Amino acid sequence: MRKISILIPMFCALLFVSSCDNDNADLKVYETDPIVLSELDITDIELDQTNPNNPIVTLNWTSANYGQQTSVNYSVQASSDEAFTNPILVTTVNGNSATLSVNQLNSAVGSAGLPPFQWNTAYLRVVSSIGTTSSLPVASNTISFNAYPYFNYPFKDYYIVGDATQPGWNNNNNNPPLFRDGENPNLYRFVGYFTAGQFKVLEEKGLWQPQWGTNNGSGINVNPGGGSDPGTFPYNNSSIAAAGFYAFTINYSTNTFTFEPYDATGATSYTSMTIEGSSSATTTMTQSGFDSHIWFVNTLHLTPGDLKFTSNTSTSWGGTTSFSGTASTTISNIPVVVEDDYDIWFNDLTGHYIMIPLNL
Repeated sequence: MRKISILIPMFCALLFVSSCDNDNADLKVYETDPIVLSELDITDIELDQTNPNNPIVTLNWTSANYGQQTSVNYSVQASSDEAFTNPILVTTVNGNSATLSVNQLNSAVGSAGLPPFQWNTAYLRVVSSIGTTSSLPVASNTISFNAYPYFNYPFKDYYIVGDATQPGWNNNNNNPPLFRDGENPNLYRFVGYFTAGQFKVLEEKGLWQPQWGTNNGSGINVNPGGGSDPGTFPYNNSSIAAAGFYAFTINYSTNTFTFEPYDATGATSYTSMTIEGSSSATTTMTQSGFDSHIWFVNTLHLTPGDLKFTSNTSTSWGGTTSFSGTASTTISNIPVVVEDDYDIWFNDLTGHYIMIPLNL
């Protein structure tokens, strides 16, 4: 074992010892021998998203010995390779065991790089350390198991409704979604045509709550269900004065929004738009009869691969982020990372796209 000398004042701060002599005597802290992580009782774990909070495995290990009475941190890590090239932190505890839920284990192996809906080998280990800065980390042995993870769709989707929008005050009328930013999952935009009138934002088509609006013309308010509904966008129950193109931006991390006129003068008008790529056979999109720059296709089955949007002029748009983002004519195809049925929307004014999985 490697011996490390630490001056008493430093050791006191690290281990929260309440009474120590402030002299130059040393206390000896030893790097522990690796703890032993017990093998699992099962080797094949199929993760079922039906009950994500149910316990799925309990891990047990021996105690670390750093040569002093001190609290030891035990961090459970997951990896897709035995070398733990990119270890994923699963949980940290102070005892000798940890019970993981279905969702915890699924999230861990997914973050480690295991693809969903396939059997692959996952690796676990426990790293012991001491102090608030996790000093003297020592990794345990590695155990492995076969995992069949499901996909965790981590995003929320939002839809517009109101007499200023295509669906009117119908909460289940192919309501257009807000386009989620590809880098900031709390930022959403919708640039398009609005008539004179008002609108709100819903979290689920067919349900009136959760319902988002504004009560002061700058911040956003929500009725999650059972409360009072907020005022309408864009000006707290005041209508859009004139029909035209507008840019609506809503930020759920700051609870703010903007609604401003958008200059669509000179924008190209396309007569057709198709989805092409390895994820699907070439599919013709539907052009919105309300806003000719908005295109959509409902319930399109996609497999892992890629896709792009191509117009009647052979102009193609691609992107770098799965599920949503901003496409460009200078970027290659959009990655599709998981098989499912999708509602897909594309805005040729801005390049915004969103692909909403229906079963994840």
